[in-house]
Amino acid sequence: MHEWQVWLVASLLLFVAEMLAPGFWLLSVAVGCLVAGVVSLVVPGAVVPAPQFRGWTLLSLVGIRPFLLRHLHPRGTEIRTNVDALAGRVGIVSERIDPATGKGRVLVEGEDWRAASLMDAAPRARYPGDGGPGGGATLYEDKET
Repeated sequence: MHEWQVWLVASLLLFVAEMLAPGFWLLSVAVGCLVAGVVSLVVPGAVVPAPQFRGWTLLSLVGIRPFLLRHLHPRGTEIRTNVDALAGRVGIVSERIDPATGKGRVLVEGEDWRAASLMDAAPRARYPGDGGPGGGATLYEDKET
């Protein structure tokens, strides 16, 4: 097998692996392999293709990857998970929030979460037995804790 064939097979394998891995890192290395394979086809040996591989890999990391990330994953479309997805949701208080400690438990969409009372949020929360419909509490996210 010739050296240019090794570069091109490596490039092909990296392109396929990029389909399975997120982040476009392997795509940049695949571009470097592709260019090194073409250069190796014209100039045999490892002296010229190796620097071309390094250079084109770095160029594609700086140029192609940010372009693809910006256009395929635009800002504002992130999927919120875990506690980030709870901000503003309404839940049912399963364990009353203790006024002394400010801690309690809230059931949100079938999952039990630790709850904390914020001073400005306390008047807006409804607890079971206080006359609020359904006995729910509004969840507020505190990024500082």
